[in-house]
Amino acid sequence: MSTRISVFPLAGALLFPRMFLPLHIFEPRYRAMVSDSLARDRRIGMIQPRTSQEPPELFGTGCVGRIAEVDALPDGRFDIVLEGLARFHILRELDVATPFRQVEAELEEAGEGGVLSLGERASLEIESRRFADAQGYAVDWEAVARLDDEALVNGIAQIAPFDVASKQALLEADSLGDRAALIVQLMQFYGRHGDDGIMTLQ
Repeated sequence: MSTRISVFPLAGALLFPRMFLPLHIFEPRYRAMVSDSLARDRRIGMIQPRTSQEPPELFGTGCVGRIAEVDALPDGRFDIVLEGLARFHILRELDVATPFRQVEAELEEAGEGGVLSLGERASLEIESRRFADAQGYAVDWEAVARLDDEALVNGIAQIAPFDVASKQALLEADSLGDRAALIVQLMQFYGRHGDDGIMTLQ
């Protein structure tokens, strides 16, 4: 099924089905996008830019979300929370008059999130502890232990300080187990801060 989606290119910002992403909307073009979305279907497609040029080239896969919460600020800015609905794959970019970009995209069926084996879950938790300790992150591990597999894997993928290409690989992973395995690999390889504050390969 193809559909028209207004897209918000933002490096490092991943959204997954059934996950939530808070956003502060301040640029005029994206304020217009939120207003348009609220007037229509409340949907916005999150996607990463592939390049830094303006306008940037886009990766081919993103995730469409529904505006679940919105706080319209007096100066025209918005604080919103997107709830992930489904991944999408761009078919073509549309020629539009709006200040924000729109694409024709194919939506994936948003099936069950999947589960990890006991070994996969243990490996992910062990590596996450090592990674957090090495980086000096304070983590509530009791709360982490209560998360289901999907929330744990996709939550890490959303907040982990990996580069854009690594984040995109996590989004495009075929299964929850594949994504968990990739997170473990990335945590093992990403060991120091680069000059820009992003985790870089050893």
